[in-house]
Amino acid sequence: MPFIRETILTTRSPEGRVHITPLGIIQDGEEWIVAPFRPSTTLDNIAATGVAIANYTDDALVFAGCLTGRRDWPLVEVEGCHVPRLAAALAHDVLEVAEVAEDPVRPRFRCRVAASGEHGRFTGMNRAKAAVLEAAILVSRLSMLPPEKIEDEIAYLRIAVEKTAGPDEHKAWGWLLEKVIEHLARIEADRAG
Repeated sequence: MPFIRETILTTRSPEGRVHITPLGIIQDGEEWIVAPFRPSTTLDNIAATGVAIANYTDDALVFAGCLTGRRDWPLVEVEGCHVPRLAAALAHDVLEVAEVAEDPVRPRFRCRVAASGEHGRFTGMNRAKAAVLEAAILVSRLSMLPPEKIEDEIAYLRIAVEKTAGPDEHKAWGWLLEKVIEHLARIEADRAG
C-alpha cells in the first residue's frame, strides 16, 4: 500500500514563474513519486526543470487557499535551488526527477531527495486542520463526485471544525465551503434548467 503525504508543492517555470499547489506525493522507498494530472502547470514545470519542492506544512489556510484561488503565499529562496520553498513550511525536501514514467493522463515523476530543511516546530494534531485538509481534497474533486456524497462529507467534516477549530481553520473552512456551495448551486441550476 503506498504511503501518500499531503504537501504543498512549489515549482518554477523556465521563465521564472513560481507555481504553488497542494499535491499528495507517493513514497516509494527512499524516493517520492510526483504524479500530477494532465494538463497542469505543475506537470509542465517539473517536466521542463526536473525540480520541485515538497513543502510540509500544517497551515490549513495554505491548503484551502490554493484550492480557492488564493495562491499568493510568502516564499523563501532555497540555497542551491532555483525553486523557492513556502515560508509556512515546517520542513521541505528538494525533489529532483530521476526517472519519468509517461502516461497520457497522469505521468509519474520518480524523484530523489536532493536536500532537506527544517524551519518550524510541529505543535501537535488538530482535528479541524485534518478536516480542512480533507475538505480541500474534496473541493479538488467536486466535478468527480455526486452531490449527495459531497453533502455527506461536508456534514461529517463540519463536526471537527465546529468542535476544535481556531480562527485560521474557521477561515479556511469558510473559503472551501464557498466553493462547495457554488458547485452545488450550479448542479441544482442545471437540473432545474
